[in-house]
Amino acid sequence: MNTTRRVDRARSFTARCIAVAAVLALVASICLIQLANLQLLGKNTAIAATQGRTTKVAVNAKRGRILDANGTVLAQSVERYNIVVDPQLATEFKPTDCTSKTKNYCQQIDGKPVGATGAAGVARLLASVLEGTSAMELGGRISEANNRYLVIAKDVTPEVKRKVDALGLGGIVYGELTNERVYSGGTMLGPILGGVDAEGTGVAGLEQILDKKLTGTDGYEVYQRGNGGSEMIPGTLTDSQDAVNGSDVTLTIDSNVDWYVKKALTDGVKEHDAEWALGVVYDLKTGGVLALEDTDQYEAGSSDAKLNASRVVSETFDPGSIGKVFTMSGELQEGIHKATDKFTVPDTITVDGQSYKDASNHAAKNWTYAGILKNSSNVGMIMAATNYSDEKRYEYLKKFGIGEESGLGLSGESPGLLYSWRNWDLRTRNTVLFGQGYTMNALQITRAIATIANKGVMPSMKIIDTVTDANGHTTAVPSGDATRVVDESVAKDVLNAMESVSDLYSRIVSVPGYRIAAKSGTAEVAGADGRLTSIVSDWVGIIPADNPRFVVTVVMKDAKVNALGGLSAGPVFAKIGEFLMQKYNVSPSPARTDAIPVEW
Repeated sequence: MNTTRRVDRARSFTARCIAVAAVLALVASICLIQLANLQLLGKNTAIAATQGRTTKVAVNAKRGRILDANGTVLAQSVERYNIVVDPQLATEFKPTDCTSKTKNYCQQIDGKPVGATGAAGVARLLASVLEGTSAMELGGRISEANNRYLVIAKDVTPEVKRKVDALGLGGIVYGELTNERVYSGGTMLGPILGGVDAEGTGVAGLEQILDKKLTGTDGYEVYQRGNGGSEMIPGTLTDSQDAVNGSDVTLTIDSNVDWYVKKALTDGVKEHDAEWALGVVYDLKTGGVLALEDTDQYEAGSSDAKLNASRVVSETFDPGSIGKVFTMSGELQEGIHKATDKFTVPDTITVDGQSYKDASNHAAKNWTYAGILKNSSNVGMIMAATNYSDEKRYEYLKKFGIGEESGLGLSGESPGLLYSWRNWDLRTRNTVLFGQGYTMNALQITRAIATIANKGVMPSMKIIDTVTDANGHTTAVPSGDATRVVDESVAKDVLNAMESVSDLYSRIVSVPGYRIAAKSGTAEVAGADGRLTSIVSDWVGIIPADNPRFVVTVVMKDAKVNALGGLSAGPVFAKIGEFLMQKYNVSPSPARTDAIPVEW
């Protein structure tokens, strides 16, 4: 009996021990599982948190500058910021009242409590420093946003960004560095410089033409942000690449000259009650264009500057009597005439049933060919062209660049219009001799006359001088090829005859101390009604004539006071010429002693 009980107690004890061991094993297993879960899940959570804080932030490259020949900045990108709100964090915002303990991180508006929480509170604070911002409208935008990134202000200044930072909204509101394109000259060179779009890409003018050179390469940084904000947690930068700024481009333009040209043109339009005027200054010494302006008032970077081409390149017109220079050059080159050949020139002539007349009535005049050019006789040019074939007339117009772009590559340039000689009618074949029946722009006129100033060689024109990359390496932009059009002796005689033209206008078009070789032009052109109801007055001059340095072209449309080119565009040329002589300290001209006779 006792033995049986002892056996039962032993069995019972053993069972209890087994049960306890099983419970302990179960508890241990649960603990181990929980520990494993905590370790694994905790690690995953930590990884997830780190990943959530880690971001790749673009480091914007700065767009290169556009500078004038003196280093004056014409276009540049300046430091600006986009103000960004995290709408999710904004809805959780609770302002901290300002006390002696919280004064370094509290929020208030003009010394008073914010008076609202969430998006409304954030909006109130932001509206207090963002001028022109409605707190109510901004609060609505933040509340309705369904993402964590909302730009509420673009291109604010560093000063405004500092005011935003001082609101104590770190993690909710932050500034992203961006750039704004600014132009120093206002309306000077407006359409020539053009502008950029909202992303900073060149879309017009030189900004578009030079976009690849001006555009840099953005960099990046990979780091962890604190509390959803923009500030980097120290020591968390894991990867980065520096931004490479765009190259700077230096132009041949002298902004001082360009400014003066625009002023002279604007004053000339007022004085002569004209519709518009335009001008070009070309430097034979450097091959660069120093100025190209018109009287339009489009500010660089504006919508107008992006949508409109400069009149200097887009406006084409019959050059009028300036075209006589090309005719005389061709005939002298072909040996048909010399500048001293003698003609008796009436004021009217009829050829192939077509009648032509000079600008003023006169008795028959005994003029040399140089005299025909000086007196700008249409009749004389037709008389001299008896043995000058239509094919040759066309050939030399082409050689002087008519019907071709100037080579500057500017946006909106029109090549003008020159029909093949095979398509000329009986009248056009003669009007082309004195600058009618084809069209040019002011740049083309300048380059063509520069051929005479350059001893018969048509020079290449350039407006881009050098490119300097982000490392400071400067590369000169090569000029195009120069082309001989006429012999040096021909160019010398034509230049001489053009100086006689200038002598004719010396009372109203002169630069004291300097000789000028020039040609004026006046041509009827199509008006708004499509008929020949408008007048273009132009003047192109070489100064100094004895040692050519500058070629200056001035064109005026519908001058109601003194419509003739020599009386309207000429005086504007004189003002520009005098400025150039003083600015560049050009040596005065010696007295003229080699004039080709103009009468016999």
